[in-house]
Amino acid sequence: MLHAQVHLTLPAWVHQHVDAARVYPGDAAKVALAIELSRLNIEAQSGGPFGAAVFDGGDRIVSVGVNRVMSHSCSVAHAETMAYMLAQQRLQTPRLNERIGPVTLATSSQPCCMCYGATVWAGIDRLLIGARSEDVEALTPFDEGPLPADWIGALNARGIEVIRDLLRDDARAVLRTYGETDGAKY
Repeated sequence: MLHAQVHLTLPAWVHQHVDAARVYPGDAAKVALAIELSRLNIEAQSGGPFGAAVFDGGDRIVSVGVNRVMSHSCSVAHAETMAYMLAQQRLQTPRLNERIGPVTLATSSQPCCMCYGATVWAGIDRLLIGARSEDVEALTPFDEGPLPADWIGALNARGIEVIRDLLRDDARAVLRTYGETDGAKY
């Protein structure tokens, strides 16, 4: 018999550590949340060192995501895709900005090639990034995959503003911690 459904969840600790009613003014506050999610995810051994959050135009959380690849045996359960899928289900639309206006994704690390593509289709207007892909590859066992040579320009051409290196050292510290442990098992 074929499986007919996919069931992906965030770890229970997320509900204890994320205040969904809080306003996150400014880009640094948004990325700080994504980095904190990545740190908590490795501390809880519930996934890899990646966190993401989708925000509406009023700086409020629509959804959050953390890496759940190993715990769910699902290669697409990255922090960004988890956040996108949860926001899409909450808002009942695949293009988030069509339902709630300007949408920002804050992520602890630059999206991999898969999450890059998902960003294009999810209806994101602003992409805020902590660590770069070269940080991920230098500090962890992850391969981020190929991106267009001018991936930022390609996103800008689609109306997606990209701001990177926000709290980069903080994001790199989480990646380094993960890379120095036997984290690849979760």
